Amino acid sequence: MQVRPISPERLADLLADRIDALASGAAGRRLRVAVDGAPAARPRELADALVEPLRLRGHPVLRVSAADFLRPASLRLEYGHQDPDAFHDTWLDDGALLREVLDPLEPGGSGRVLPSLRDPATDRATRAPYTELPPGGVLLLDGALLLGRWLPFELTVHLALTPGALARRTPAGEQWTLPAFARYESETDPSALADLTVRADDPRHPALVLP
Repeated sequence: MQVRPISPERLADLLADRIDALASGAAGRRLRVAVDGAPAARPRELADALVEPLRLRGHPVLRVSAADFLRPASLRLEYGHQDPDAFHDTWLDDGALLREVLDPLEPGGSGRVLPSLRDPATDRATRAPYTELPPGGVLLLDGALLLGRWLPFELTVHLALTPGALARRTPAGEQWTLPAFARYESETDPSALADLTVRADDPRHPALVLP
């Protein structure tokens, strides 16, 4: 395994080229791309950085965040506000994400997607309107703990952090999530599952992991 340093701008272009190449061989299919990583790895920022390069390559883009598809607080906080196992296992509403976002983008699907379900801060429905992603479009989904859940994606990117970097860059109020990410590493091994892995210990200087 080799690790190649790459600038954030070049990384976005490389990933956009990879997605564009997939689209070229997919006969107008809608592509579902996951950018997976702990919040400290900034998966949202990378997903956002891909929007314009993909549009310049002729692809309509829909941005969705898994954080907007959490279960109601009454369910996810059943074992308390800081239970790492619940955070790992049950916070994400996989069923809603499949039903409202991923399944409609299957071949022959309607393309009609709900971009957000629930505001994680207020625990209220966002009442977002449905939007349609046309054929040839790309869904960019960012979030944590996305891999190993049997969610269907055409491309997965994992932003990896060493335990030390993860601990340093996780705010004090979120340190309780660290055991969940340690469990994710040991049980799921996201770097092995992802199509592409990026070392993100320093967000200014990412590095692409090559097989």
